[in-house]
Amino acid sequence: MAASRYRRFLRLCEEWPVEETKQQRDLGSFLRQRVAQAFREGENTPISDPEACDQMYESLVRIHTNFYKNKYPRLKDTTFTGVTVENCRTVLATDILKQMEDRKKGTWKRLREKFSAKNHEEDLK
Repeated sequence: MAASRYRRFLRLCEEWPVEETKQQRDLGSFLRQRVAQAFREGENTPISDPEACDQMYESLVRIHTNFYKNKYPRLKDTTFTGVTVENCRTVLATDILKQMEDRKKGTWKRLREKFSAKNHEEDLK
């Protein structure tokens, strides 16, 4: 029975897309890591709580297939602020978040980091 659970989780991992814009914050990558940890021995991994394992799998399938999005369709594809899904994806991209972090830094700190990085590169040469 553990073998079939393992294969189901593997199939789900293969189907789950990896978002390149969310480096180190992607749900697909996190799911792959957790499955690798949970099934260290592959198909031979003993499962201590099969019911919880099946429940977790079913919950992940509902997320992956947009079960609740389809069950409760929205009238509009925007939020109360008027922001679309694409705008949210753009704002949450790792590159944009890094740019926002850089803007939060003061001018003096940005200059100091810039020049200390150049000095470090020169020292390596």
